[in-house]
Amino acid sequence: MVETTGGEPDDGAAEVLDRPLPDGVRRRVVQIVSDGFGGLTVAELPAQLRQYARFAPNRRAKFAGNAMAAALETDPLFRQRIAEKLRETQPELAGALDSGAPPPAADPLDVAAAAYVLRPTGWVKLVTAAGEEALRADAERADDESRAELERLREELAQARGQTKAETERLRTELESAKREAESLHRKLRGALSDVKRGEAALRKLQGEMDTVRADGQAHVSAAESETRRLKARLSEAEAALEATRKAAREGRSVEDMRVRLLLDTVLEAAQGLRRELALPPVSVRPAETVDAVEPGRMTPKDIAARALSENDPAILDQLLALPQAHLVVDGYNVTKTGYPQMPLEKQRLRLLGQLSQLAAQTGAEVTCVFDGAELAAPVLLAPPRGVRVLFSKAGVTADELIRQLVRAEPPGRPVIVVSTDREVADGIAKAGARPVASVVLLKRFSRG
Repeated sequence: MVETTGGEPDDGAAEVLDRPLPDGVRRRVVQIVSDGFGGLTVAELPAQLRQYARFAPNRRAKFAGNAMAAALETDPLFRQRIAEKLRETQPELAGALDSGAPPPAADPLDVAAAAYVLRPTGWVKLVTAAGEEALRADAERADDESRAELERLREELAQARGQTKAETERLRTELESAKREAESLHRKLRGALSDVKRGEAALRKLQGEMDTVRADGQAHVSAAESETRRLKARLSEAEAALEATRKAAREGRSVEDMRVRLLLDTVLEAAQGLRRELALPPVSVRPAETVDAVEPGRMTPKDIAARALSENDPAILDQLLALPQAHLVVDGYNVTKTGYPQMPLEKQRLRLLGQLSQLAAQTGAEVTCVFDGAELAAPVLLAPPRGVRVLFSKAGVTADELIRQLVRAEPPGRPVIVVSTDREVADGIAKAGARPVASVVLLKRFSRG
């Protein structure tokens, strides 16, 4: 359909295309615009196309195709400039279109694209005819491709049928062979099952006979062992009686005297066993010791604290450990990390325990060393040194809490000395009646030897 405007039916610019450009024609139009684009100055380009002025023609056609097609349609001045560039590059095609007689041998798509840009009289018919021609060519090409594909599929189908038939015959042959082999194997299997059943029956019979023989043998062995034990017991009794008779004869005593002495030994041993069973301690308390009074020379940890010695003087520790039944409780890691923190934990423990063992041997005091078990990845395999009790706190219990439990477990009045620099530990055990000593005091005592 061709429309005209302004009363000028012969003017090609007044014609309007009533359908979208065919794809082939549109691609040729974009290529014509891209080729003529480079011959224009930036000022001659529409504003929306100036950003593509420096692009190469192929890159310009790829990224600015839609923008160039829209500008060509909406901007008559831009179209006229592109048409002038087209007339310069293809004067023969442009002249033929102006005369109304396009070259018969020219590509219909090129003719339609040039007519769309130049807009000669009747350009709409040329574009429409080119689109229809392109559609017919596409349809014919698709029809040819469909025929070729159909022929190829028919050949593949015939080939697949032949292969399927050959494969079917081969499988049928193999199936017949497998059936014959399976029948043979079934016969052999039935024979083997019969042999197995007969063998199982014979085995059960032999096992029954073997069980009977074994039971009889065990009965005979048990009877022989019982008789042997009885004879050994009678032999032991006879040997004991003979030995007693010989001993009595050697000592010049009668059998009756021997029996009386044996009875007396039995009574004495029974009395000693009863004393051990009741755990009766020897009598060590005298009546005079039950009277309440103050004895001279007896001191407590609080009395020693009042002496004129510095808190960091290791002599305080010696005085405390000299008290009767003194118990030294050491916060292990608190001491080692104060004295030699650069060493690994294992070497810290070994060094401290060795020094504590020497101190226990020198003073005779009870020594307990407490370590925090929360820092251990696994239980410690450690042989405690002589005179030192080594304890690790359980999961969820700190070494400080374990020290407080040890202090609370002691009876009131017993000298308990706790070595720790932790202020909270020192205050807690002081309230419980123990004597706190700084870790540096113990370290000084070790260095003194």
